[in-house]
Amino acid sequence: MKIGFDNNQYVKIQSKKIRERIKMFDKLYLEIGGKLFNDDHAARVLPGFNPNVKINMFLEFKKDLEIIFCINASDIEKNKTRAELGITYDTEMLNLINSARNLGFMVNSVVITLYDNQPSVDKFIKRLERQNIKTYIHTRTKGYPTDVEIIVSDEGYGAQPYIKTTRKLVLVNAPGPGSGKLATCLSQLYHERKQGINAGYAKFETFPVWNLPLKHPINLAYEAATANIKDSNFIDPFHLEKYNVSAVNYNRDIEVFPILKTILYKILGKNIYYSPTDMGVNMLGHAISNMAVVEEAAKKEIVRRYYAEMANYKIGIADYSAVQKIKLLLNELGINEHYLKVVNPAIATAQQEGKHVISLQLPNGKIVTGKETELLSPASSLVINAIKELTRIPDEILLLSPAVLEPILKLRQETRLLSLHEVLIALSICSVTNPIIEKALANATRLAGCDAHATYIIQNGDLKALKSMGINLTCEPEFYSNEVF
Repeated sequence: MKIGFDNNQYVKIQSKKIRERIKMFDKLYLEIGGKLFNDDHAARVLPGFNPNVKINMFLEFKKDLEIIFCINASDIEKNKTRAELGITYDTEMLNLINSARNLGFMVNSVVITLYDNQPSVDKFIKRLERQNIKTYIHTRTKGYPTDVEIIVSDEGYGAQPYIKTTRKLVLVNAPGPGSGKLATCLSQLYHERKQGINAGYAKFETFPVWNLPLKHPINLAYEAATANIKDSNFIDPFHLEKYNVSAVNYNRDIEVFPILKTILYKILGKNIYYSPTDMGVNMLGHAISNMAVVEEAAKKEIVRRYYAEMANYKIGIADYSAVQKIKLLLNELGINEHYLKVVNPAIATAQQEGKHVISLQLPNGKIVTGKETELLSPASSLVINAIKELTRIPDEILLLSPAVLEPILKLRQETRLLSLHEVLIALSICSVTNPIIEKALANATRLAGCDAHATYIIQNGDLKALKSMGINLTCEPEFYSNEVF
């Protein structure tokens, strides 16, 4: 893989910028926009980016840092799901807590925002409390968003419970957007100032990248990733007016800034930020080491997002506006949905074979395919063919002989094809006594980061297995069969 991003440079300049912001206050509430852990989007558009570079960077702040997690009550009630992981926001919240604790970070509490007596939310709160996780409930802030006098008063932010924090840096994170991170930070500033503590606010946002052009593929990839929530990038008009410098920001931050600036002035007694870009602590653009590499990676990511939203529309979990938005982005870049090299081979092979197919581009550029057989799903066939190619095992040699598969088939209660997960388990068992299979299975790790394209919407077990292998999968918006489900 060609590298386009310098992690070491990023950590060096980003941590320096955060330290400078901390020095401005006695205590800093740092809102984390995007993913604190496992930022796979950033890793895909910035080849070389460590998905966990942000949380790893905060290890050097650990003794001075604590974390507050926020989750929107309506997201719990609606079982909102993180599409890329296939898990609900409340489950992801627990994962975030465990990940942070496992690294030795102090997790202060969970804030349930926009609470409105939802029964499902009450159950979640009890679940947290029974595991000794401190939980706070925030309701709608009275007066928001227009009546600043009420917002910044004991009736507004003052009516929300005060979260006692003891360290200089407080990270405020969430499972996804719209979780109430900003409101939680501002409520805390109000309470801290009432107690005479010089607390401040800043935002650690990864995308869009403020010092790249508005229509740079990296910034367009951010728009594609957030097409379902209708985010759009703009030149920050406040930054341009104040500093005569063009900076890229996105619609929600720009729209809310006038009221946010007024609220901050009311709380702090002075203006500390003159634009949404001022609030951010984002040095990502300064760590790009190969612009051509990241531009190409970003274009590919936009195509992936196109296929993802097409599949979501077909399944019925999204409307068509997100697809249209991404299609416009593709047009702006002069590319289309066939831009990935794996798309056309999959379609052509499927037409030739009369079966659904998955194609994958190996690290050396070669395309391999997998199709349904009497025993194997297309995903299972694909991975077997790929690791055989990487290990230079002749096609006629079977990695899984009928004698190995027979006991598995006897235990099954149905006649469905062997899933990728089952095949990987079988290969693992066989590898104990067969060094060739052991070598082939070891090569499966080399599939991480490879592009693959399916002629059908892959779901459930095979989807989870392919994602766990780190394969960048796209799917035609077609169901595997005509069965209604």
